[in-house]
Amino acid sequence: MSDTALTGVPVSPGRASGPVVRVAEPLGEPPSSPKPEDPQAEAARIAPATQAVASRLEALAATATGDAATILITTAAMAGDPALISEAERLVVAEGLPAPRALYESANGFAKTLAAAGGYLAERVRDIEDVRDRVVAELLGVEPPGVPELSTPSVLAARDLAPADTAGLDPGRVLALVTEEGGPTSHTAILARSLGIPAVVAVRGLLASDAKALLVDGDTGEVEAVDPAAPVLTAVASGPADWDGAGTTSDGHRVKVLGNVGSPADAQAAADAGAEGVGLFRTEFCYLDAPAEPSAAEQREAYAAVLAPFAGKPVIVRTLDAGADKPLAFLSFEAEPNPALGVRGVRVAFDRPGVLDRQLEAIAGAAADSGADVSVMAPMVATAAEAAWCAERVRAAGIARAGVMIEIPAAALCAKEILDAVDFVSVGTNDLAQYTFAADRQLGAVAALNDPWQPGLLRLLELVGSAAKATGKPAGVCGEAAADPLLARVLTGLGMTSLSMNAAAVRAVGASLASVTFAQCEAAARAAVAAADSTAARSAARG
Repeated sequence: MSDTALTGVPVSPGRASGPVVRVAEPLGEPPSSPKPEDPQAEAARIAPATQAVASRLEALAATATGDAATILITTAAMAGDPALISEAERLVVAEGLPAPRALYESANGFAKTLAAAGGYLAERVRDIEDVRDRVVAELLGVEPPGVPELSTPSVLAARDLAPADTAGLDPGRVLALVTEEGGPTSHTAILARSLGIPAVVAVRGLLASDAKALLVDGDTGEVEAVDPAAPVLTAVASGPADWDGAGTTSDGHRVKVLGNVGSPADAQAAADAGAEGVGLFRTEFCYLDAPAEPSAAEQREAYAAVLAPFAGKPVIVRTLDAGADKPLAFLSFEAEPNPALGVRGVRVAFDRPGVLDRQLEAIAGAAADSGADVSVMAPMVATAAEAAWCAERVRAAGIARAGVMIEIPAAALCAKEILDAVDFVSVGTNDLAQYTFAADRQLGAVAALNDPWQPGLLRLLELVGSAAKATGKPAGVCGEAAADPLLARVLTGLGMTSLSMNAAAVRAVGASLASVTFAQCEAAARAAVAAADSTAARSAARG
């Protein structure tokens, strides 16, 4: 690094500098030999090791709050997953693997399934890998990889940070986070924002640096070596901290501040954070481990548990987002040369309308059971004709409001025609960016292209906002872009009427909107859209 500053994707605002502490790399693959002399006894070591790891994570969760606690509890549950344990035990007994190697291979099988699922589910791969490394370390009797105990305030540098490591950070000791991998939707990004810690991800060349101290700018993405003897610069967070719970600009322009949820725990966290409703309820959790399609009654019960914290409030439920790129046991798909561009999302329903109709029946029932004000939207819609087909089935199920997601550039370009066919649209900026820039959102090497400040993406959002104004219908954003307090102002200026995000970002976004007028939001939007690149767009909006 020496005299040259590195750059990455800024994901949490503020500036800080101080001594660097590097996070240890994972242990690597444990050996496949020697074969255990007593396979049954070797297999019996696995369950206690997973329980020990789960217990430590649960203890850490007890000291955390909000999203951090939720992530730790979820990770602990993964460590104790009976399927993970039983497969590892089978590998010991049937194939003669040592327990550490068996657990490693069992976890990798689960991780491969999630990676193939793509999108939100693929982002959980890091959780599985974290559990894997912790249990393997327990079986080997060595210290697990992760964040060392910090004796002084420090800048953490890592290849990537595991969810449990990030959730357990002490913001009083961590000045900033900087990683070589990761992207705008990673756990590092989400939790750094919630803790008010400046963070930059996807910094190529970071690990080759021998810098003893770093300055991290979470607003610009710059990371540079500084004199280790220089005074420590503590985090300077941007944006106000107080919010009265009403999603409006300072002059009263209404913008709903909503939560993204995918489980009962997520829903409760969003409600506790003050979300005015739910802008994206991911229903895939109900299907993930099901060998057969869950019945309408089973789905109804599962959905009602998520809707319960939002009785009387608006909730937008997304129908099943699966396909060849997101395999589910009860949906068999032919092999596709490029699954991400194949039969996925609503396209599955075209071939299997019964699956959609049974889900809609369950959603309507869960809405009645919970008292939530439920709307439904379909994923991966490309044309107005597809939107009309979806709306007809939603309304036939007795659900009054039907919408679609704008995740494909073609849908953004035809937003007006799509809005003529439905009651609302919601932009999934994570996938829209991925498809617009032909850049896998899970790949650190192209993370800069998935930066939601890219002007190319903002110009598509401008088209959607203009279509919403022309038709007088709502348009929201439910991708990670909505969680950025500064970008939230730009999205509002582009014509978005609701913003939906993870629970940790709700209050900061609400407060950010409340501190500016709608005219200021429009000015920021014009400046960002006219910028040449993402860095210039951020700077222009801030100015």
